[in-house]
Amino acid sequence: MLITVSRSGGFAGVGKVRKIDTSVRQDAAAWEDLARRVMPPVADGFHYRITVDGQELVLEEMGLTGDQRELIRAVLGEMA
Repeated sequence: MLITVSRSGGFAGVGKVRKIDTSVRQDAAAWEDLARRVMPPVADGFHYRITVDGQELVLEEMGLTGDQRELIRAVLGEMA
């Protein structure tokens, strides 16, 4: 399993990306279990990418706030 985590933003705008390849680790089972626990199951759910003046937000349908749903409905012209 390949796990990638990236961070961006912050005061200094210092980003960081790190990849963990579990196939070469003795503690692979623990890493893979943790990775599976943080990924929410979304059966046939929609994914959204909202960009506002260059700032990007990636969302899963199950975790949308009311305001996010309202914006998606307004822009796409359909029920979200």
